[in-house]
Amino acid sequence: MAVQPTTQDAQGEQARNAAVEAALGKLGLDAKARLLGGQDMWSLPALPEIGLKSLVMSDGPVGVRGVRWTADDPSVALPSPTALAATWDPELARRAGRLLAQEARRKDVHVLLAPTVNLHRSPLGGRHFECYSEDPFLTGEIGTGYVRGVQDGGVGTTVKHFVANDAETDRFTVDNIITPRPLRELYLAPFEAIVKNAHPWGIMAAYNQVNGVTMTEHRYLQNEVLRGEWGFDGYIVSDWMAARSTRGDIEGGLDVAMPGPVTVYGEALAGAVRAGEVDEAVVDEAVRNVLRLAARVGLLEGAPAVVSELPETVDGQALAREVARRAFVLVRNQVRDGRPALPIDASKIRKLALVGASARDARVLGGGSATVFPERVVAPLDGLAAALPAGTLTYAVGADPSDELGPADKGFELRAVCRDAAGHVIGRRSLPGGQVQWIGNDLPDGVTHETLHSVEVKGTFTPRESGEHAFGTRGIGAFTLTVGGEVLYDGVQPMSDASDPFEAFFGAPAERGRARLTEGEPVEVSLVHAVDKADAAPLPAVMFSFLHGAPQRDADELIAEAVEAARDADTAVVVVATTESVESEGFDRTDLRLPGRQDDLVRAVAAANPNTVVIVNSGSPVEMPWRDDVAAVLLGWFPGQEGGAALADVLLGAEEPGGRLPTTWPVSFADVPVADVAPRDGELHYAEGLFIGYRAWDKAGATPAYAFGHGLGYTTWEYESLEVTPAAAKVRVRNTGSRTGREVVQVYLAPQSDSAERPVRWLAGFAGVEAGPGESAEVEIELPRRAFEIWDERDNSWSLVPGSYEVRAGRSIADSRLSATLDVQA
Repeated sequence: MAVQPTTQDAQGEQARNAAVEAALGKLGLDAKARLLGGQDMWSLPALPEIGLKSLVMSDGPVGVRGVRWTADDPSVALPSPTALAATWDPELARRAGRLLAQEARRKDVHVLLAPTVNLHRSPLGGRHFECYSEDPFLTGEIGTGYVRGVQDGGVGTTVKHFVANDAETDRFTVDNIITPRPLRELYLAPFEAIVKNAHPWGIMAAYNQVNGVTMTEHRYLQNEVLRGEWGFDGYIVSDWMAARSTRGDIEGGLDVAMPGPVTVYGEALAGAVRAGEVDEAVVDEAVRNVLRLAARVGLLEGAPAVVSELPETVDGQALAREVARRAFVLVRNQVRDGRPALPIDASKIRKLALVGASARDARVLGGGSATVFPERVVAPLDGLAAALPAGTLTYAVGADPSDELGPADKGFELRAVCRDAAGHVIGRRSLPGGQVQWIGNDLPDGVTHETLHSVEVKGTFTPRESGEHAFGTRGIGAFTLTVGGEVLYDGVQPMSDASDPFEAFFGAPAERGRARLTEGEPVEVSLVHAVDKADAAPLPAVMFSFLHGAPQRDADELIAEAVEAARDADTAVVVVATTESVESEGFDRTDLRLPGRQDDLVRAVAAANPNTVVIVNSGSPVEMPWRDDVAAVLLGWFPGQEGGAALADVLLGAEEPGGRLPTTWPVSFADVPVADVAPRDGELHYAEGLFIGYRAWDKAGATPAYAFGHGLGYTTWEYESLEVTPAAAKVRVRNTGSRTGREVVQVYLAPQSDSAERPVRWLAGFAGVEAGPGESAEVEIELPRRAFEIWDERDNSWSLVPGSYEVRAGRSIADSRLSATLDVQA
């Protein structure tokens, strides 16, 4: 058994602090200022004169990409953070964190830029798949587990995005107007819980403003609240390109401005000190925080790393599969003739019809900076084919969720060839999905931005279907596109005027030509891009994509084929999904509908086969107008690289779907109580105050499709007893079904009379229990004092609200099984 590492070793902390002070005393102003700015996209400079090595950061919510956008060094891809929250299991999150620390060490990464603990304020938030929940308590618990796990492995975390970065629209400039009470009780609450319970080594300051002050400059929230009230002693790093003011940022508490080499720190900061605009003592404090981080991860000479003995090695594939199945939320499971639709008895299946483009080409990750490149991806088609007897499974496309061009992927074998101005090859690299995204010094070996003149994406394409294939580009500058020896495009794409600099320099997808190809017959493809250096990007970067679109068949014909396959099957499984143009970093959603003809497909298949099971692959809620017409609905989120294998485990009953909803799912967008994510005149007012998520649904007196905390399993539970004290709720449950299962016992508080304008009820605690058939299990769930407190805006402090509370224990916020009254004294 591995010795558990500790983050609070007093002797080690004393030695680290002494090493930090000694190192700080040896540094001159220029070196200190240089240390606070990135030396490139992902790292801080080494300072050999004090024995300091370069500190490397990497994106890391679902996997550790490392410092290069390449598939040459693949990463384990876990399910999305929303999926992790759906497990309602902080200890599983801790195990996931340990795996990511293991991956980080393998890639020589010292700090992960994760977890993301912003709230699902509105279901339109385009990046919600990277966040945990609409509830601050659940978010804090899962985030605490994740941070503990990563730091168990000696790797730092960077909890983000501090604070109120809850939507993507105008994220660089929006001023989120939030009154003190909801700011404290909702948006700051997960950060506070993680700081106090997990001691993270880093926090990332967000792009947005809060109440008129840019977060990187927010002295009150960063210095007075985060450091002063909560005792945070780690480093604060800017979101990438969020730091905009030398004096404002350093005095506002920002320690590190990323990325480099040109930042508002470095020479600009040293100059501000010499000009008397900034006190050097403020710079010293920021340097001290950075050196402390370096000491903790073992990069400062003379300072013992926090972790000297690593946790046991984690099997990445096995854990990714476990998290996926534990995250699946079964929201509907119709019983017919005494039998539920799920699990499916494989021994009695003559034929199972699998339907949906997303069943074959699974989307396992959300789009944006969290992207990683796994060594393998198990799609639903792969997982079910491996688990079912030969000849049992049939497949039909049914409906494609996207008619847009996407990065060249299936059937393509591509590499990038770099040339200088004379046409000489100076470097090569394989490509993940036809995307070139080289920022800063992330370039193929031997290549520099100064010598690079053109990049050719070249290779072969073996079509999976015969017909007219579309090809295109995304990017800025000159392109020459050739397929099968024929030039389809030779022209220039100008830069757009998009407000988001990444979008401006990435450009929009554009179809450039078509070619009629034959299934199975490979053709040579080439896209030559002349690197345009006229427009100075915020960072030196080469970013463009080779795009492809498969032949578009008649939508009605595809649905008809799926219906015929379903009609002839014992069970039909339809996989529906969102796309990268629906859910991704950089923009918000405009509605909650599934793209394309997927709703029509589900209705048609369900009409042909009453045993229709629908798998919804999305990172956040979608409308399901057919939900009452199908036998079962299983929410899969973005399930990571092993999603298809985990799906087979759950559908065929080898494992139980363990998830519970971490966010409310509406019937339709028209019912959503908090929908506004678009600023007006630069401001977004959080006018709903405390009432987001289930709190807002309760206030509106509305009923969603599926309530917060909802989730079915493959067994049944009786809640036998509930005992409460001001400190805890003790709940006893019994498994009344025929198989072993896991229950998530949820405890909510409901004030009997309320003078504090609080929600009708709120989550106060939860715990998972396991029991075999007929067995009972008892769990004691802490009722934290904070659950009974509000933020008093008059006194600017937390205040206990005495009185009578109903303590409810149950299976979701809408399925209370037992209740007891608790009188809380002041």
